[in-house]
Amino acid sequence: MVTIRSREWSVLIIYIITAVLFLVSLCADRRKTSASLKVALRRFTRIAPSFLVMLILVAVVLSLIPDQLLIRVLARESKWSATLAAAGLGSVSIMPGFIAFPLCGLLLERGALFMVLAAFSTTVMMVGVATFPLERTYLGTPLALIRNMVSLVVAIIVAIAIGFCFGELP
Repeated sequence: MVTIRSREWSVLIIYIITAVLFLVSLCADRRKTSASLKVALRRFTRIAPSFLVMLILVAVVLSLIPDQLLIRVLARESKWSATLAAAGLGSVSIMPGFIAFPLCGLLLERGALFMVLAAFSTTVMMVGVATFPLERTYLGTPLALIRNMVSLVVAIIVAIAIGFCFGELP
């Protein structure tokens, strides 16, 4: 008998919701749905080569980093220190989402918790330590600091919520 784990159930539910919403869109306006699929396909074919190259580079880099090091940093016994380490790493990293999210998938396969991956991916997208000088130029120092601090707090809240959702926290 085949059993489906909770992670697989959540992915299956997302696929079902996507299919239902696609059918609703198709029934509502077939032309708009078709046009949006064409735009999506054009954008995908434009980004696919660089996405593939970056995915290969991430895989090569991850294969060079010892599993024990990744697990020691991102899959520690202490969920909190792993989550904070991931938030710190994500805050100083500069990478687009199409690299960060597949990287999270690879880290998940190596034992990282969902809450750790949520902290990493959220801070990569929202917190910009490396881009702070540019933000300071356009927003001013106080506003850039506030934006980054609020983003960091939101990322930690998201990580905690994900931890509860996936049963990693009591």
